[in-house]
Amino acid sequence: MKTEKSILIAFLLNLLFSVFEFVGGVFTGSIAIVSDAIHDMGDAASIGISYFLEKKSKRQPDDIYTYGYARYSVFGSVITTTILLCGSCVVIYNAVGRILAPTEINYNGMILFAVVGVCVNFCAAFFTREGESLNQKAVNLHMLEDVLGWAVVLLGAVVMRFTDIALIDPLMSIGVAGFIVVNAIRNLKEALGLFLEKTPHGMTVNELKEHIVAIDGVLGVHHVHIWSMDGQNNYATMHIVTDADHHRIKEMVREELREHGIGHVTLELEAGDEHCHEEHCHVEFDALSGHHHHHHH
Repeated sequence: MKTEKSILIAFLLNLLFSVFEFVGGVFTGSIAIVSDAIHDMGDAASIGISYFLEKKSKRQPDDIYTYGYARYSVFGSVITTTILLCGSCVVIYNAVGRILAPTEINYNGMILFAVVGVCVNFCAAFFTREGESLNQKAVNLHMLEDVLGWAVVLLGAVVMRFTDIALIDPLMSIGVAGFIVVNAIRNLKEALGLFLEKTPHGMTVNELKEHIVAIDGVLGVHHVHIWSMDGQNNYATMHIVTDADHHRIKEMVREELREHGIGHVTLELEAGDEHCHEEHCHVEFDALSGHHHHHHH
């Protein structure tokens, strides 16, 4: 619940703020502020999406989504990140135009807006600092970027106030946008990895196999599949070859996997002389246990 509430607060703050900001940007003639406003509106929209999807992602598994709704949270992160990427490209495009044709900027107004910007966004970042989901991290990342972005704008505004180098304004906005693009791409990669059922971060199938085969009574292991719903909830399925007491083996394998951060496990147990129906198994099984079967075709 905490996550949802903090996301909602962040959403409202951001929405109100981006409107205020847009007006401020137009009023002062600063593209850094206008571009920040566009980016903030994107943030607000994506946080709104995150809010609904985060809410949905907390729902318990049912007959339609047997794995639960955790992926909705990841999907929220993808939408959010995509919006940010597009927004940043618009910002960079505008800033380049500004570099080619500099315009007049009201520096004092800009400094004032930047001070307010730092304060408001600092509060928003403070509200969303806790939270585990990828989605929540995406939201908090936006908040920190906003604080950073405004700090940069403030600094630039002060420098321009005293030096009158108008070029600083578009350069700042390109800097902020570039920072966002890099982070957004990193976020997208992580989310897409989850959708493509990539083995969760920091785990290797071979290492898990070694640990499981090392359990007393386990003759071999094959058909190992590991995936993650949302970066926290990890699942695994595998076939275990054993002639020992199945119940004891299951408990030990589950315990081993839990230590590796895999909480949901489905195990298939086979006796040493049983034939798994897939060729692929024999090969691995032979290699691991040293028994040589005649392959039945």
